[in-house]
Amino acid sequence: MPTTPRTSHTSDSPTTSDFTTTSDLDTHLDNVLDVARLGARATEALIGSDARHLAAIAHALDTTLATHEARLADARATQARDGRAAVERDQAARRLASRTTQLALLRVDLCLGRFVPSDGGAPVYVGRTGLADENGTRLLVDWRTPAAAPFFAATRAEPLGVASRRRFRWTAGRLSGFWDEILDPAAPTDGLVPDDESQFVASLAGERTDRMRDVLATIQADQDEAIRADARGALVVDGGPGTGKTVVALHRASYLLHADPRIGGVLVLGPSERYLGYVADVLPGLGDEGVATCTLRDLVPEGATAVPEADPVVARLKGSRAMVRAVEAAVRFFEEAPADGIEVETSIGAFTLSADDWADAVDALEPGLPHNLAVDDLVRELALVAARHQEPHAPAAADNLAAAIAHDPAFRRQVRRAWPLLDPAEVVADLWDVPAYLRYCAPRLTTDERAALRRDASAAWTFADLPLLDAARALVGEAARASRSDAEREEERRVRAEVAAELRASDDGGEGLMAQLVHPDLADTLLDGDDAVDGASLDGPFAHVVVDEAQDLSDAAWLMALRRCPSRSVTVVGDRAQARDGFEGTWAERLGRAGLPDVRVQTLTVGYRTPAEVLEEAAPVIRAVLPDADVPTAVRRSGVPVLHAPRTALDEILREWLDASPGGLAAVIGDPSVPDGPRVRSLSAVEAKGLEFDLVVLHDDALGSGVTGAVDRYVAMTRATSRLVVLHGR
Repeated sequence: MPTTPRTSHTSDSPTTSDFTTTSDLDTHLDNVLDVARLGARATEALIGSDARHLAAIAHALDTTLATHEARLADARATQARDGRAAVERDQAARRLASRTTQLALLRVDLCLGRFVPSDGGAPVYVGRTGLADENGTRLLVDWRTPAAAPFFAATRAEPLGVASRRRFRWTAGRLSGFWDEILDPAAPTDGLVPDDESQFVASLAGERTDRMRDVLATIQADQDEAIRADARGALVVDGGPGTGKTVVALHRASYLLHADPRIGGVLVLGPSERYLGYVADVLPGLGDEGVATCTLRDLVPEGATAVPEADPVVARLKGSRAMVRAVEAAVRFFEEAPADGIEVETSIGAFTLSADDWADAVDALEPGLPHNLAVDDLVRELALVAARHQEPHAPAAADNLAAAIAHDPAFRRQVRRAWPLLDPAEVVADLWDVPAYLRYCAPRLTTDERAALRRDASAAWTFADLPLLDAARALVGEAARASRSDAEREEERRVRAEVAAELRASDDGGEGLMAQLVHPDLADTLLDGDDAVDGASLDGPFAHVVVDEAQDLSDAAWLMALRRCPSRSVTVVGDRAQARDGFEGTWAERLGRAGLPDVRVQTLTVGYRTPAEVLEEAAPVIRAVLPDADVPTAVRRSGVPVLHAPRTALDEILREWLDASPGGLAAVIGDPSVPDGPRVRSLSAVEAKGLEFDLVVLHDDALGSGVTGAVDRYVAMTRATSRLVVLHGR
């Protein structure tokens, strides 16, 4: 949304004036109407009722903001009687501050448009958020509510009780255009200017920037159906280039957060840093600051320096579920019972623990406890086994002896020698560096496959390694935390116990919030705060995960994503025809291997971004290798044919376009020698995924062959929203 200051409407914003001329509208409502752009449309008959409603919205925004600012000031000035009151005051102040900040960013352009019910009811105005005036009269319904659904879902084939719909266009915070759709042929058309969506289609060709445009008002019925689908299982939104998959992904994240009370946190996984930058404004513009967005690389520390996997065979091997199982076997290797048991000399006495004793102790550990964090529990379990051997008929004496054994340094050293602390990265590195270790953990690999996976210890991690490193980290845990000495852990607990006691003492009421720390669960939460998961951590868990450009995820990468989503509630957005390594089987089969049995697929078939001229050129490219590729049907033609030219014409083509176009973005794809400029981006086909440009110049001969080369060409060509140039020659 525009961020220019919003002019106050509290003193002179009429809501019931009878405007009869463009001059009156210009005089009284200049803050909500751009009369110059509306031109002859700025009349009472066409826009008068909307203008008054928009003026009322502007007035209500100012009034509501002033009210919240006053309440926030009062909350901050309130003196707390006790600890509980202080906490409640601060919580209320934070809520008010958050809402006040949101209101301060809103302008009248938060109104997307309105629809008129077929039953003759009052128009329903739809906005980014709900809004009422000081009398409680509803001025806007939130776009995510059921009441707003007909605005997006109604079509001429299924009007859903909607007579007509009007969508607004805004420029610098003022209404600069609108287009009407008659959905019920029997409805009256007074005050409507139906244009068969020509203005909507024209808006699709608008100039692009480095940020995704605000498209909420133009969401179409097929996209809205996917956005509002329930959160159960996996919803696959499958569609070709320009069908609005990314629009669906981001708006669905916002919708689910507000519409489904079970959704407490959402993670959006995108394909690249450029993609994240491109969509960075969308969710904040919808009022959703809390959605986590990142790439798969961001989920592990090694991702910051990882490089692409050069060998496709190696990438395929590392991306298999079998290799994740190899990592699991590598960790289990260090958890196996010593073949001959262990004999321990301690200050208390000598103990012999058999392999069966070890197995019993391991079985008693908490399921799923990471290897490094399990060592202390293992020490206690083995000490209990040893004590029971010594005192088989005296349980109380055995418990006392077990406590003494568990604290004996010699005993702890011996157990830790048999159950060593592991480093997750070293676990994976050893698989690539030690042939016998890899053969043990992945016995089904062939000799050639093991040879292909060999990696020098000094080599950089690759993108294909990241899911395996993530699996190792989940299995191993954090070594540094587990390796603290008992004395350090005891000192930390002592300090935290003192803090808890001080907090309880500060609560004069005795029954307040601080007294709850007496409850063991809450006290332990404070005392063991070092083990708590950071709420902002990308490790999750998240109630819902959205994966964009999902067709390129390997089985191992899917496991990496789903590790953060125990609910298995996911939105999968992708196009099988854009999978660089091909896409075998169906979405259900691919996701089933990752542990998602409940899969629904919704296909988008209408191309809103790419003009017909470009799609007609791109379709044969992809169908030459994927005959069943779902190439979308374009809703518009640009009137500009695809140009084929020699590579030597690149500079001239860019210069002519820059001179002729005052705005917009161009992309040169496949020629890394071209530097980025203010309005020109130099990208690979992979980097261009998910982005869009007014002009695309594709260096065709620089791309590869086979399925990968065809997919890269198809992706690159369909980034164009207006003009495509294909260069040939070296």
